[in-house]
Amino acid sequence: MILSLLIFIPLIGSLVVALLPERQTGLFRWVALAVTLVELVLAGMAWAGFDKAEAGYQFLQQVDWITLPLGNLGVVSIDYLVGVDGISLPLVVLSAVVMLIGVISSWRMTHRQKAYYSLYLLLTGTIMGCFVALDFFLFFLFFEFMLLPMYFLIGLWGGPRREYASIKFFLYTLLGSLLILLVMIALYLSVMDPVSTAVVAGLVSDSSEVTDEVIRSIQSFLQNGQLNTSQVVHTFDMRYLADGRNYLPNTFLNPAAEPIVLGLPARMLAFWAIFIGFAIKLPIVPLHTWLPDAHVEAPTPVSVILAGVLLKIGGYGFIRIAWDFFPDGAAQYAQVLAGLGVLSIVYGGLNALAQADLKKMIAYSSVSHMGFVLLGVASLTAEGVNGAIYQMVSHGILSAMLFLIVGVVYDRTHDRRIESYRGLLQLMPQYATLTAIAFFGSLGLPGFSGFVGELFTLMGSFQSEWLPGWFTAVATLGILLAAAYFLWTFQRMFFGSPWVGAFASESSNEFVIADLTLRERLMLIPLGAMALVLGLFPNLVFNLTNATVTQWLTKFAVE
Repeated sequence: MILSLLIFIPLIGSLVVALLPERQTGLFRWVALAVTLVELVLAGMAWAGFDKAEAGYQFLQQVDWITLPLGNLGVVSIDYLVGVDGISLPLVVLSAVVMLIGVISSWRMTHRQKAYYSLYLLLTGTIMGCFVALDFFLFFLFFEFMLLPMYFLIGLWGGPRREYASIKFFLYTLLGSLLILLVMIALYLSVMDPVSTAVVAGLVSDSSEVTDEVIRSIQSFLQNGQLNTSQVVHTFDMRYLADGRNYLPNTFLNPAAEPIVLGLPARMLAFWAIFIGFAIKLPIVPLHTWLPDAHVEAPTPVSVILAGVLLKIGGYGFIRIAWDFFPDGAAQYAQVLAGLGVLSIVYGGLNALAQADLKKMIAYSSVSHMGFVLLGVASLTAEGVNGAIYQMVSHGILSAMLFLIVGVVYDRTHDRRIESYRGLLQLMPQYATLTAIAFFGSLGLPGFSGFVGELFTLMGSFQSEWLPGWFTAVATLGILLAAAYFLWTFQRMFFGSPWVGAFASESSNEFVIADLTLRERLMLIPLGAMALVLGLFPNLVFNLTNATVTQWLTKFAVE
């Protein structure tokens, strides 16, 4: 039940907050804090109980949800199916950490607290659902439902252009969702559930009697045309969608049928549709333009969640769905995909270098760092894919820390311009120290988590049989650009004589700006420590991911 608790405790908490009387303003945040603390404990229990040598799914829970016989069209089967493996578990733990930090960051929120915390907990439950769902229909419900709380969290609590940013975010993500929906329907019509079909066909009397031999038999019957169409149970189960032997003959996405649509084989067209759906969420250039606007207008806690967790659903979707269901497309277009990753790395870095707004600079740095994720996944090597997952975890920690750092000065001056600050090292030494950790970690300094993620993705791309070596050389420019914009920003804001633009008009030449509060230290110090610990002990992540990634890569083995 541990994964179900991760989903439903925040959803119940959201309902509790919604039902509390309006006058209980002080209670809303305590409910949210209690729920996210429980989430962190549950995620820690899942991590502690996870068998790191096991490549398959663990903590599985499956309940029949919708079963509908349709005569000659077969049987509709949708299950409540959840589980985690080495790919999803690190992201579940990351989500629990970031959502807790987000609640602490929201502590001073005074505007419409009831609605805010109710939507926040609703978002927490749907994020967890995305990472643990193993039924594609269930995943899509959570993926789509995330739009609602994020739209309102940006649109109601954001900056001056919040309506524009929230609508842009909604429309971009909805477009991606519609493309994923079309592919999901096509997959469903093309794939059978071998276990349920074996029961309906009479090979066994109960699903508990199904063995690997029975599954091979029913797959053989399917391919030889020995199954009546009314006996076929269609499924959204991701485990079966990823197995080419479960595809019905002569269906739209059968690997052997290869119908041509718009000049492309149907499976390649479906691959690009689902890739674009998740590339918007990651985001990848040129589908990234919603991200800077959303970050600039979103309140600090929402920016923390957006960069720390929501972007990772795009990378997770690449690995779990796009690459897993369409390995032929991922292999055929590996160079194009890696090229898009390199483009995002360099383009995002150049844009970050040109920004005068601190928050916008960090938003473009996220575009650049997420390009490493696509490059690592497209390499189809153990180093690259492990590095991509590690990069998502590392970026989740460091980007959350970076947006909190922006929030610290913005809360005091309501000014995010880099040029408005100078000499903060003297005025705010604690703040300067933690900013240095975040900046140096993000630019890939050895000893921090950012270095490990980028190193492994570059190693994977360099030795990939699918990619030319010069891709790696160009991608390293992203590290150089990151050093340029982070060091330039640090030098401008923290060195020199103290000066704060917001206070420059005051008669006194003494610039007084408060250093970190206890609440701010409670958020920033643990994130900085995690970035350092993961940088020194990367096996904390790699021990979780390696067995699963090794098995996952077998379908891409070069003959």
